[in-house]
Amino acid sequence: MKRIQQLSRQLINQIAAGEVIERPASVVKELVENSLDAGATKIEVEVSKDCLSLRVSDNGSGIHPDDIELAFLKHATSKISTSEDLFDIHTMGFRGEALASVISIAKVTCKTRTKDNETGTMVECEESNVKRMPCACAVGTTMEVRDLFYNTPVRQKFLKSERTELAFIAEILQSIAIANPNVSITLLNDGKTPVKTSGSGDLLCVLTEIYSNSIATELKKINKVDEVSKLHTTGFCSTPDFTRSTKKSIYVFVNNRVVKCPVILKAIDTAYKNMLPAGKYPFVCINLEIPSCDVDVNVHPTKKEVRYKNPNQIFNFIYSSIIDALSSFKQPELQKNEPDILPFCGYSDNAAQNTSAPASDDDAVYLGDIAFKQIQNENEKDYVSEHLHQSASYEMNVKQIDLGISHQTEVEETFNIIGQYRNTYIIFEEDSELKIVDQHIADERYIFESLQKEIKLNPDAQVPSQLLLISDVIQLEPADVILISENSEKLKRFGFEIAQVSDKEIVFKKIPQVIAHIKVKDILFDILENLHGDLNNLEEKMLVTMSCKAAVKAGAELNLWQMEELIKKWKTTKMPYTCPHGRPIVHSFSEKEIAAFFHRNA
Repeated sequence: MKRIQQLSRQLINQIAAGEVIERPASVVKELVENSLDAGATKIEVEVSKDCLSLRVSDNGSGIHPDDIELAFLKHATSKISTSEDLFDIHTMGFRGEALASVISIAKVTCKTRTKDNETGTMVECEESNVKRMPCACAVGTTMEVRDLFYNTPVRQKFLKSERTELAFIAEILQSIAIANPNVSITLLNDGKTPVKTSGSGDLLCVLTEIYSNSIATELKKINKVDEVSKLHTTGFCSTPDFTRSTKKSIYVFVNNRVVKCPVILKAIDTAYKNMLPAGKYPFVCINLEIPSCDVDVNVHPTKKEVRYKNPNQIFNFIYSSIIDALSSFKQPELQKNEPDILPFCGYSDNAAQNTSAPASDDDAVYLGDIAFKQIQNENEKDYVSEHLHQSASYEMNVKQIDLGISHQTEVEETFNIIGQYRNTYIIFEEDSELKIVDQHIADERYIFESLQKEIKLNPDAQVPSQLLLISDVIQLEPADVILISENSEKLKRFGFEIAQVSDKEIVFKKIPQVIAHIKVKDILFDILENLHGDLNNLEEKMLVTMSCKAAVKAGAELNLWQMEELIKKWKTTKMPYTCPHGRPIVHSFSEKEIAAFFHRNA
């Protein structure tokens, strides 16, 4: 073994940087939090196209010229001075590690001025060395970070694509903007502004600026106080009929700090447990104000984890805060005088607001939700009829798969449709057995295998698609718009053609023929959920999603011919026992079993 030796300051800082600086978004987070601690009300972040250089400017208090060099040393901070201060944290930063970590893996230039100084100070940092000189600048601080990870190429190698790294930065800034609605935050990248908030101080206004104006009608206000424990929750949570496909839209803050808190997340899940379908999640942004002495934020260098003196109390308080906010929830009703059709609009960065914009050259037309719902309902009625109404015979020959041998054999077999129970289950008799089939998942299995067979027979082919003459402009988070744009070619293979209208808007131009009757908004979040998952298994996930959306729905009334055709198709599948999600399709009762129940001799 080699002899023990003291590591250099540069190497020590690089090792420590690995805990604090994971990716460009980590740098943005640390610098923006410093700006917040400096009292800034306006913060602008500009990121290069490759996300390896960035600039953070603020109008905060600035750094005193006598402290500027000290600010870049490890464990140098103005925010704490004694061990007792660790249990009474009121700032975002306090460890004194961020700037030292950044200058160890990037080239940094800082310009800063306080209101008491007529001139500013500039420092240039490289390889943990700091050079200082006077400069002219406004009150506040500007940090320019260049060539991130230039001296640690292995770290740079493991970064994701430029779009993905930008999405991480946008997500961080969205969270910080929601936690600090009184601060104007702007993200600039390649001439675009993926994130821009006004700093109005109104949280609901900030949410509409990040998402869309329509989200305001879907949220209930959270505001609960415990005077004894000095706990206070504020924020918004969505009504049960407004759901998301991932947990990305659950924002948790403790004393305005963005955190990952299993206690609060569990409380939110429990509150919504019996209100949401499986695989769906609410939109929640909740800030817990708690005495600093009752929470420990010094758990991890990134300061994302927290611990409480009384976690059970926190769980119950968050749970009751959500329940109280939802207690007045009522299913919304359309007003009779509400117009059915909203103004037409074409492609525009401000398409959602610009009601006089002309239609685009490709003749795409966009309608409001109410008018589209009427069209959707009519299409769905036609679809049930056209999709199932093909046979007029009660007895037919079908291909029966013999699971005991490797080839299919033709077996002449008859079945007799008895009827439909609760417009969801088809009841029929076959081979002296009474069988009950779930119509939705039986149809889902048939469609899934049909799509799967089509893809496998021709790996280069695309799922047949249909041009949309009517489509909505849909507002999304900038990160999701980037994700869809980045995977546009993959989506085309499954019959989706999606165009980016602006940083926050997309429009469907084509969708698969098999789900042409479905409103695009009803499948969009399922697409996003699939893209956020393992892309190596994307094909199966997309086919499952499409077959589920295309299948006849539970509750749809079918005539005898339609029920017969559905059963006929289902019986040709290779795996007729479960749907692609794993749910059982059919349940059988033998004649002997039925007779025994009624004490008859079969």
